Amino acid sequence: MTGPTPDFWQQRFATQQTGWDRGGPSPQLLDWLDSGALAPCRIAVPGCGNGWEVAELARRGFEVTGIDYTPAAVASTRARLQAAGLRAEVIQADVLAYAPAAPFDAIYEQTCLCALHPEHWVAYAAQLGRWLAPGGRLFALFMQRLRPAAVDEGVIEGPPYHCDINAMRALLPEAGWHWPKPPYARVVHPTAGHELGLVLQRR
Repeated sequence: MTGPTPDFWQQRFATQQTGWDRGGPSPQLLDWLDSGALAPCRIAVPGCGNGWEVAELARRGFEVTGIDYTPAAVASTRARLQAAGLRAEVIQADVLAYAPAAPFDAIYEQTCLCALHPEHWVAYAAQLGRWLAPGGRLFALFMQRLRPAAVDEGVIEGPPYHCDINAMRALLPEAGWHWPKPPYARVVHPTAGHELGLVLQRR
């Protein structure tokens, strides 16, 4: 597999080298929830990590499925839910192979795409389309982390990998997804750079 392996992520979680972790749910998720843009439904959280968003969604009445292929991340999410007395499904699986039993109404995509090597983005985008019911929505935070070597020499560096908005439009084209007009929400990220938050609807 090109890019980070499960062992790479397992070591990061096991040794708590998770500098990207805010210690709580993303402020953009909270904004979507508090504004009513995201209301209780059947939702997936791929690359759920330490499970802050899974727990917040479960607390607010969502039917949540958290997905991660790292045992330490799955254990962390389950422990967080148990400590808070919350219920959610947490699955250890590769997002490139996972197939839900039934379509989701929504997907919260924050940390999975930017953690995958770009070589796998096309396959992952196809998965997102398969997971969602027609009319389902993708609540996405696209990492903006452009590095000088990428501009000067075309070097692919990550994780996190830079999710250029033009690349995202090619990856998730208008033929299959309705794109809102910019500007998009700008969310400062703990590891420097920022994310662009927007909601795409599957056609």
